[in-house]
Amino acid sequence: MDTRQLLKASLSASRDFFRVPGARPAAPRPGVLVPIRSLGPAHRGRILRHLMSLEPHDRYLRFGYAASDTQIQQYVARLDFDRDEIFGIYNRRLELIAMAHLAHASRQRAGTTAEFGVSVLRTGRGRGLGSRLFDRAVMSARNAGVELLLIHALSENAAMLRIARRAGATVERHGSESEALLRLPQATLDTRMAELVERQYAEMDFQLKQQAKHFRDFIDSVQEVRGGLRAARHQSGS
Repeated sequence: MDTRQLLKASLSASRDFFRVPGARPAAPRPGVLVPIRSLGPAHRGRILRHLMSLEPHDRYLRFGYAASDTQIQQYVARLDFDRDEIFGIYNRRLELIAMAHLAHASRQRAGTTAEFGVSVLRTGRGRGLGSRLFDRAVMSARNAGVELLLIHALSENAAMLRIARRAGATVERHGSESEALLRLPQATLDTRMAELVERQYAEMDFQLKQQAKHFRDFIDSVQEVRGGLRAARHQSGS
């Protein structure tokens, strides 16, 4: 993707900033770049809020069991950002509506095997965000030299297994649980350049959303002050 295409994608994504509040964002069109940002230790709070906001059944599908608040807090506290990669998708309010965890097998075996997990809030469903996060994780895994991508999921998690099968993974069912195995080809110059462009695009998108949010917050504060002044004048005149 060249600079012109990148700017065009950014302008397309920025339309979401001015969407009517409460309106449901449209699903990304095939081929349209979705801003997926890499998350680091400074984002633990956002990650925790995202996972704690999952509905009970979504928690069950994401972790394979009915994870309690305490178990989710422990999971977030153990995230190893030096070894693994965490990706997230933000809405215009800078809420983390979808995230993925690409967990590498170990520091000693880095570059051979990684496991993928994903979660999407109810407000982000039906937009293909899980598939986009999977594609992003596959690209990153290839560029890191990963040869085998694993997806452990409950057999009832049809959406996750469908994403894996669509990518060419071999899925084996073991009762209530399933395991998908996807062999990854080696990285190429194209995959490395594509990841670089996506990182830059996601960062630019986040900065635009941050500026837009600051502007909306400023307008809200001005309206709040005006409302207070009108109320004060009304009371003084009564």
